[in-house]
Amino acid sequence: MRVLLQRVSAGSVAVEGVVNGEIEQGFVALVGVADADTREVAERLAKKTANLRVFSDDDGKMNLSLLDVNGGALVVSQFTLYADARKGRRPSYIDAAPPQQAEPLVSHFAQCLQAAGVKRVEHGVFGALMQVEIHNDGPVTIMLDSDLL
Repeated sequence: MRVLLQRVSAGSVAVEGVVNGEIEQGFVALVGVADADTREVAERLAKKTANLRVFSDDDGKMNLSLLDVNGGALVVSQFTLYADARKGRRPSYIDAAPPQQAEPLVSHFAQCLQAAGVKRVEHGVFGALMQVEIHNDGPVTIMLDSDLL
């Protein structure tokens, strides 16, 4: 599983012009699922996301977590995080999990964020063409990859 975290001052996701989810300060979490991923992987990455200290304290140092700042999380499925563009000009997505496997794991990741104490967890619509608005704060962008943790 790969989770691309963008620290944001605001974020939203819309489908066909209708806002489906929005947050203020927090993370937009773009989540890609690989074929070998499990519920345990989603749980581990959600815990890491909730506790990652990348928000500024009173001294301007990145010492606070999403939980510390009472931030929100906007979870958006993103199979293209598993794009393999090493050959040719069109990426392959062979390493991405099929939708029937990926959708429950993306949902489980969001549920685990709530269970970890993240008060506001919003999400996109799995498989839909979405317009994601990201007001990256910093900018701060962190890639979490379950193969590297």
